[in-house]
Amino acid sequence: MTSYSKIIGTGSYLPQRRVTNQDLAEQMAANGVETSDEWIVSRSGISARHYAAPEQNSSDLAVEAAKQALQMAGLQPNDIDLIIVASSTPDFFGSFPSTACIVQRKLGITNHSAAVDVQAVCSGFIYGVATADSFIKSGMHKNVLVIGAEVFSRILNFEDRGTCVLFGDGAGAVVMTASSEPGILAAKLHADGRHAGILSVPGNVTGGALAGSAFLYMDGPAVFKLAVSLLEKVATETLEQAGMQSSEIDWLVPHQANLRIMTSTAKKLGLPMEKMVVTVDQHGNTSAASIPMALDAAVRDGRIKKGEVIMMEGVGGGFTWGAVLARM
Repeated sequence: MTSYSKIIGTGSYLPQRRVTNQDLAEQMAANGVETSDEWIVSRSGISARHYAAPEQNSSDLAVEAAKQALQMAGLQPNDIDLIIVASSTPDFFGSFPSTACIVQRKLGITNHSAAVDVQAVCSGFIYGVATADSFIKSGMHKNVLVIGAEVFSRILNFEDRGTCVLFGDGAGAVVMTASSEPGILAAKLHADGRHAGILSVPGNVTGGALAGSAFLYMDGPAVFKLAVSLLEKVATETLEQAGMQSSEIDWLVPHQANLRIMTSTAKKLGLPMEKMVVTVDQHGNTSAASIPMALDAAVRDGRIKKGEVIMMEGVGGGFTWGAVLARM
């Protein structure tokens, strides 16, 4: 039985519409809400983000990212025997049917491969990779497509400048396969439901009508404080599991939420800023899509090379967090 799983393909997709901070400031001013490029950049490091077109769903973005990852991996859609989609903005309410099943149909996969959504908000891709790794190591699946896809622009309250300026839309994907060589070196996943209220969409449907709010709510200071603490801890845990030191990390690929959080994590791990992949300035926070999109950007521009060690980590609503150490 094969002992390891390995990432052999990456892909990403950004919707066509690019929204700069100035564009957003003008849009919000029309609603009587003040913000500015300087205010947004100073607090988050974000200069622009992309928004999906009205006719685009998370599955549409996911399919485009998946096609790129499959092409890099040298596989056909029907070679995939498990699809995992991480998303907080699924195509259908309650993720029913799952966005993964919709992606399977749109990719033309007819081999009856398994398909499932995972929900861990911004940690979703990390949860998906760890799940795929376990399935592959068990021998149950051989080629797994793990996707993070979001259309967060649909759940933003543009009268709340503290949150709406932070998020964007996009999708990222990886193909993982059974390997005789170590690929995923270690993974750690955690959650603490006691903090469920600090980052949520506090609404539900009752009798066919919305009860509560369908807009994203975030207690920014509370999320920031938890994120800075937990990201360092989970990275250290993951390194210990692999029997490695932070000095052996070639690239840190963190969840692209806030440049201040990312910088703090790198410093605590003793990593120079040049070893951290940053896309938050142009993508914003794309939740479950942010890590695979950043990974794909660094693979395609030649920064991340075969054989190098990467640390991927994220935190999200729930409260969830996790990390994956991998050799590319």
